[in-house]
Amino acid sequence: MDNHDYQRLLLAVDFEKESEPVVARAQRLKALLGARLFLLHVVEHVPPTMEYMPVGYAGDVAVPENLDLEEELLAIARREIDVVGERLDVPIADRLVRVGPTGRTIDEVAGELAVDLVVIGSRGRHGFLGLFGSTARSVLRNPTCDVLCVKIEEAG
Repeated sequence: MDNHDYQRLLLAVDFEKESEPVVARAQRLKALLGARLFLLHVVEHVPPTMEYMPVGYAGDVAVPENLDLEEELLAIARREIDVVGERLDVPIADRLVRVGPTGRTIDEVAGELAVDLVVIGSRGRHGFLGLFGSTARSVLRNPTCDVLCVKIEEAG
């Protein structure tokens, strides 16, 4: 492989323990190719009505004290991406957290950053259509660059 092929890598992280092989693969590629590594975590948009969803029985509605669920998820994601970024020696400016549909957001960020390779995990489980997980399938529909799907083993 010509090490000029992949100089800008985008690792889509979900912070799940099972996804560690995906992180490790991106880390090895970064070192092997001398590439710049960007980290991205996507928080799915939480509509305001979701914050008021009934969750109890007999019509009980649990109203959280803090109605800023999306902001809370973003704050958690920023803390988690900093942990991964420190471990992988990724500069703060290259650690991104975005809100939106996961697959489309990964594609958009890959285009914005002009990355050469997106590294994502795939939890696909069953048959040909299940070859890739839903996020991987979404990213593969409109790729802006090459995509490496790393198989994530089922926990067990």
